[in-house]
Amino acid sequence: MAVSFAPYLSAHDLSVLIDFLLFAATLACVAIFHRHTLAAALTGLAVIILKKLLGTGFVEGAGLPGLFVHFEHEWVLLANLFLLLVGFALLARHFEASRVPDWMPAALPDNWTGGLVLLVLVFLISSFLDNIAAALIGATVARHVFKGRVRIGYLASIVAASNAGGSGSVIGDTTTTMLWIAGVSPLSVLHAYVAAACALFVSGIPASMTQQKYAPIVKDPPSGLRISFGHVAVVVIVLASAIAANVGAHLFHAHVLDEIPLIGLAVAAALLLMAPIARPDWSVVPSAVRGALFLLALVSAASLMPVKSLPLPSWETAFGLGFVSAVFDNIPLTALAIKQGNYDWGFLAYAVGFGGSMIWFGSSAGVAVAGLMPEARSAARWLKEGWPVVLGYIVGFFLMLALLGWNPEGL
Repeated sequence: MAVSFAPYLSAHDLSVLIDFLLFAATLACVAIFHRHTLAAALTGLAVIILKKLLGTGFVEGAGLPGLFVHFEHEWVLLANLFLLLVGFALLARHFEASRVPDWMPAALPDNWTGGLVLLVLVFLISSFLDNIAAALIGATVARHVFKGRVRIGYLASIVAASNAGGSGSVIGDTTTTMLWIAGVSPLSVLHAYVAAACALFVSGIPASMTQQKYAPIVKDPPSGLRISFGHVAVVVIVLASAIAANVGAHLFHAHVLDEIPLIGLAVAAALLLMAPIARPDWSVVPSAVRGALFLLALVSAASLMPVKSLPLPSWETAFGLGFVSAVFDNIPLTALAIKQGNYDWGFLAYAVGFGGSMIWFGSSAGVAVAGLMPEARSAARWLKEGWPVVLGYIVGFFLMLALLGWNPEGL
């Protein structure tokens, strides 16, 4: 005789279960059908929205009014991500056209330490610049110094380095910026660098050694190389605009970042204003738009999940959030943690920041790199070749726990 568990589930519990099953199915389809990731993400989002329209509705209300109110709350985040992903894809092409990446082999060591030095540079850039830009710059340089033969495992380490670099800085990552806006002191996330620096080397050394065996750095730059200073000027001014918008907003009116997509608009405006100096390569826009729409679909689907609270704040919870961040957008997770309070914010910043590096679609930096180098969209290869990232996350977390302990703070 068949046993039915339905009577033991309330209608609400069953609805919540279906929501998470639909989200899990969306992620599974993205991982399996990696050649059709945008279609899989958009289909999953459409099914989740349809289920809520026909079923229990949204947190903000039932039917289309509830849907509109929900995205009224989310539009700034989504617009910012879209503008940054497309804008930094154009910036990466400017950086490539500057011929600086062609010169980089002469500046990097010509053994496996060259790959490690590049990861350290990505880490440092991300500490004061958005991690999307840092990852794209790193991937662009890697494609040149390794003559187009870059292992997915090394790309995973580039993404991990960009996320690690932003984890201890309130201007280096969206999640740490959220903590700053909520009232967390910049000093309260700074110790995330203890774990992040450890994770950088634990993941970066084996990735660099394997990459060097796969495709050694070519030491000599092309003969007659001339740097395009016009393109260099565009890169510098666009990056400076992004930093100025972020820092300026925090100094004068931090909540403006919740009201308009200021950083994305600053990047877009700088690119357009600098077009007379160096014309953008508009051919990259269609691919960048597809990548941006993919991430927006996943972020939107995650925002519709009925997650109202997290487990009680503890180092165990923070550690688990790192793995959750690999498949579930870290922005709503951070928002929930802020509501709860009483976290060690450095641990949280490291977990939700670096944790997303474990799968290519777990962070905006990973999605951006996959847009630049589509072969990275294989979740299976990312996990297989990028295992040092997982190891780095675990070792970094427990090193910080052993050295500093868990020290929760209120807001």
